[in-house]
Amino acid sequence: MKSILTIKFLIPLFVLLLITGCKKSEQELSAATSQKDTKESSISIAAAANLRDVLEDLKQKYISEYPEKKIEITFGSSGMLVQQMLNGAPFDLFLSADTEFPEKLKESGKSVGKAEIYTYGKLALWSSKLDVSKGLTLLLDPEVKKIAIANPKLAPYGKSAAEALEKSELYAKVEKKIVWAENINQAAQFVSSGNADVGFIALSNALNKEMKKRGQYYELTSQESLPIAQSGIIIRGKNETEAKEFLEFIRSKKADDIWKSYGYQTVTEH
Repeated sequence: MKSILTIKFLIPLFVLLLITGCKKSEQELSAATSQKDTKESSISIAAAANLRDVLEDLKQKYISEYPEKKIEITFGSSGMLVQQMLNGAPFDLFLSADTEFPEKLKESGKSVGKAEIYTYGKLALWSSKLDVSKGLTLLLDPEVKKIAIANPKLAPYGKSAAEALEKSELYAKVEKKIVWAENINQAAQFVSSGNADVGFIALSNALNKEMKKRGQYYELTSQESLPIAQSGIIIRGKNETEAKEFLEFIRSKKADDIWKSYGYQTVTEH
C-alpha cells in the first residue's frame, strides 16, 4: 500500500519536472535563435575612404529604422580593400570609389549579382593657406611646393585627379611637386596638416565641418573632371540578404538628402 502511495506521489512530480524542463529547453532554444538572428543581421562593410563621413550618417539613419541591425565599416583605398577580399578578408559588402574594382571581385567569383552604382562623387582642390579660387592654374604658382594626390593605382579619386591634370596639360609641369597618399583621406590629412600646400580631395572631405573651418576648396568643373560613379557589390557568404538590404537603402530616395549634404549626386538624379 505504501509503495502504491509513493508511486502516486512520484508520477505527478515527474510530470511537473518534465514540463519545467521542456519550458526551460524552449526558452534556451528561443534565446539561442534570437542570438543567431542578431548575429546574422550584423554585416561587415569594406568602404572607400571618401565615404568615411557620409556613410556614418547613412548607417545611423538605417539603424534608426532597423534597430535590430548591426553594421561594422572598414575604410581604405578601394584597391587595398579589394586585395584584402581576394585574400579572404570576411566582408559582406564592398562599396568602391569607382565601377572597376567591384568587377575584379566579380571576375574572381568572390561576389554575387551585379555591381550597382550607389552614388556619384566629385573632386575638389583644397588648401588651408592659398587662394584655390584660381582653380588648377594655381598649381603652377611658385608658392605651391607640394601637391597631395591619392595613389591612382589604388584610389579612384587619385586616378581622377591625375587625369584632370593630364587633360589640363599640367601633369608634366607639376609632377615633381606631387606627394602620393595611400587614399583620399590620407591626401586630405597631408594637406590639412601642412605637409602639402594644396591637395586633391573628395568634395565630401572638403565639406567636412573641420575642413571648411580650416581652409577653402575649389570644386572641379565637369569639363575638368566628370562625376565619379561609385559602385557597390555583395560579397558571397551567409549575409548576402542583409548586405543587399543595406545597398538598396543607400541607393533609395530615403538616402538622397544625406548624399546631397556631402556634395554627392544621387542615383535618382541620373
